[in-house]
Amino acid sequence: MLRKLPGDEARNLVSTTPDTAVVFRPAVVRTPALVTIVIWLSRLVAGLVRLVWRHPIAVTVPVVPGVIWTLYGWRLALVLVGLIALVGLSWASLHRVSFLRLVAWRLLAFWRRIWIYRRHWQPVMIVSGLGRHLRGRDYLPRLVRVECDGWADRVTVKMLNGQAVKDWADRTDQLAHGFASRSCRISIARAGRLVLTFPRRDPLAVPLPAVPIRDVVSVGPVEIGAREDGTPYRLKVHGTHVLIAGATGAGKGSFLWSTIRGLLPAMRAGLVELWALDPKLMELSFGRDLFTWYAADPEQCADLLDQAVKVMQERAGRFAGQQRSHIPTVADPFVLVLVDEVAFLTAYQSDRTLKQRITAALATLTTQGRAVGVGVMAALQDPRKEVMNIRNLFPDKIALRLDESEQVDMVLGDGARDRGALADYISPVPALGAGVGYVRLETSPDPVRVRAAYVSDDDIRAMVAEYATHTGAMPAESVPVQRSASDSAPVTGSDLAAASAPVVGAAPIAREEVQANG
Repeated sequence: MLRKLPGDEARNLVSTTPDTAVVFRPAVVRTPALVTIVIWLSRLVAGLVRLVWRHPIAVTVPVVPGVIWTLYGWRLALVLVGLIALVGLSWASLHRVSFLRLVAWRLLAFWRRIWIYRRHWQPVMIVSGLGRHLRGRDYLPRLVRVECDGWADRVTVKMLNGQAVKDWADRTDQLAHGFASRSCRISIARAGRLVLTFPRRDPLAVPLPAVPIRDVVSVGPVEIGAREDGTPYRLKVHGTHVLIAGATGAGKGSFLWSTIRGLLPAMRAGLVELWALDPKLMELSFGRDLFTWYAADPEQCADLLDQAVKVMQERAGRFAGQQRSHIPTVADPFVLVLVDEVAFLTAYQSDRTLKQRITAALATLTTQGRAVGVGVMAALQDPRKEVMNIRNLFPDKIALRLDESEQVDMVLGDGARDRGALADYISPVPALGAGVGYVRLETSPDPVRVRAAYVSDDDIRAMVAEYATHTGAMPAESVPVQRSASDSAPVTGSDLAAASAPVVGAAPIAREEVQANG
């Protein structure tokens, strides 16, 4: 039986005298004063215990000097405060990281919980529609915890029963402005609980210099820039495919060149080969001597993609029944196919036959290539389906500055913008927004805001001067891109390794040494 609320039976009342008003009087139950005092004291004690448990540093700082003042006088309390301040300054100067983690951020979280979030919690929840005011009583989501670090506040809330994540995702603008923040991002902590991220400052507001080239040979995640929290960002390229979408001048080249820069030690060791498709002839051509294979003409690009498919199929035939994942070796290096403007090849290409060949090759590589060590990193400006109809075949996606809000979900998937991926709000000023984007990985639905480092022309010239003579890269004129009837035989990994062997005498010896050590 459902309990009837007060007033539900009002429509069933019949008055025989129309001039007589029906008056409803609530039932009044008198509560003894002792019961009220006990309830109030129990709530006070529970609140104090909860306060001490959650904010021990913030409670200790004012309580201990107050007790000393009461028992021994203000002079001793003043000396104690001075000693505490001296110890804090010494700690902060000697080991700043631990001081911030254990003291400073906890004090800031306590202050912002009281002054920012608790003080404005009720009006923001009611006005934004996340709370309800029914019959004189407020039903509000519960503020569970506030945590601070160097760049943002993370507020954990318990949703009302019956609420959905979308109810909060649709109101991120109201939440951000209500709590005086630039933006609000939402992630799921566990069932019924959300974490709201409110940035206080932007560590990505200034361009980042090129990441130094490390001596460690690795094909694993490549450090290409920084996250929004200031920590280094490492992009996975081996075992996946990456799609980069952004308007003109959004900084797609920063992601491409930072990835190339991070793979240079592995290229020198013979564990990585970079195959470049540069139909615009303006971006990747600047460092063409770094690439194992390079193509610019649409027909050359189609031939190069067909060669990549043949390498993939040859490896799949050898790996079948032997291994399920690729381990980079000198005999079977990781092949990363870089496509600067893929829409020119898949949508704007006037030759229909070439367009079909390129689209079919890219679809084959993105569906079967990553298990055998052939990856694709493609960049484009227009993410619409009619321009790039295989965009969903890329597991990992990066959205740089976009022109329309609808394009964010086109690139990162449904609901990405509601979760805080505001790619259409990124500044068009290069110094502020170039290289800034949101990354959504296959393993996580939550977008991460990052900025790729800017690799300047001087950096690329230094990369070519240092690494081009060791990688076996050839000029574009030497790339075997002419297609003939006899070009139907499968190309093996050893054939390509022989074809791309360096002409420098010392480089093959170095490759053999790497293979022996491996």
